[in-house]
Amino acid sequence: MAKKLEDITVVLKDELMSRHTSFKIGGKADYLVLPRNEDELRDVLIWCKQTRTPYFVMGNGTNLLVKDKGIRGVVIKIADNFSRVTVDGENLEAGAGILLSRLARIALKNELSGMEGLSGIPGTLGGAVMMNAGAYGYEIQDIFVKCTVMDENGQVFTYTKADMDFGYRKTALQGSGKIVLNAVLKLQKGDCSHIKALMDDFTHRRQAKQPLSQPSAGSVFKRPAGYYAGKLIQEAGLMGFRIGDAQVSEKHAGFIVNLGSATADDVLRLIEHVRKTVRDKFGVELEPEVKIVGE
Repeated sequence: MAKKLEDITVVLKDELMSRHTSFKIGGKADYLVLPRNEDELRDVLIWCKQTRTPYFVMGNGTNLLVKDKGIRGVVIKIADNFSRVTVDGENLEAGAGILLSRLARIALKNELSGMEGLSGIPGTLGGAVMMNAGAYGYEIQDIFVKCTVMDENGQVFTYTKADMDFGYRKTALQGSGKIVLNAVLKLQKGDCSHIKALMDDFTHRRQAKQPLSQPSAGSVFKRPAGYYAGKLIQEAGLMGFRIGDAQVSEKHAGFIVNLGSATADDVLRLIEHVRKTVRDKFGVELEPEVKIVGE
């Protein structure tokens, strides 16, 4: 199987997913592939379909918890391999694999405003489009124009803003099986010093409040209506609570951190403990925001 797949693209066999997630957790993937362009991606998808091999598509692994036994089949990673950027006036067209932080720096260099609040989100553009990522009052939907996607048969489609059905951390693409290839964002001309000052301010806020020096997958839970997940978890007395090497951050209760050798099982047990405690104390159901995959 590997030799045939290697005829198509770059293949890493029995690759530890802990090397590809910000949590630094995860068992082996049978095959992790790094397609270098749309043609290779299409050929991989067709190969998976012809061989009836399951596949999973990931970005930079910053919102991902891979279970300890890993992932069977093929993992398709869309990261630096899809990161080309074109600036056309106030429009940015970028590959799905580019990091939001890098794209925000390019916007700053071109004196374009609109990405300041997104600049510290540690994920790719494709993942951000897929889930309508946001922070500090900014969301992808605010600057989104259109994106190009590929379906499981290798067919390419364009989604406009009207097609996306944007909502809180959701879009029409979720569950569709489609893969974001690139997106066009509409920004506005701004003052470089003002844009930089805003980006610096948001960076300082993150550094002050979030455990950025420890492995995590960002905010573990979505914001429940009328509440803040981190505040509920803190008021439930769970800051610092740990199972194995998985711990509710002592800096921000909305984060679970890996103290060094946490397993996915540690994290999953901690997630369920937090959910049950908050449900019992406040009657609020916390919904995980982190994506959990594997076996």
